[in-house]
Amino acid sequence: MTTRRQADGAIVVDVRGSLDAATVDALRDALVGTLHGERPALMIVDLTFVTFMDSMGVGALVTGHNTARETGTRFVLRNPSEFVHRQLRVTGLAELFGLPVAPSSPQTYTP
Repeated sequence: MTTRRQADGAIVVDVRGSLDAATVDALRDALVGTLHGERPALMIVDLTFVTFMDSMGVGALVTGHNTARETGTRFVLRNPSEFVHRQLRVTGLAELFGLPVAPSSPQTYTP
């Protein structure tokens, strides 16, 4: 996972691999710490290379979304794989993240 600031000031968190019990604390800490410390207008979580996500990974994204709302930051998921998108649909959280309920081609979704 890497975090970088774009020229427009948005923070991009690139997530790779699995989001599960072994990795989710690092993601949650990065999201919450960056949101509280940097207070960006926009945080983009790029999920292009996430190969697996369990309920703990979903929980970390929800925590990030809620923290972003508290700090006045727009929280966007970019390029969720079909697997990740399906996990969010199955849990009923796709709409929370502004994702369509039906799968579509990879793109950036905004709430």
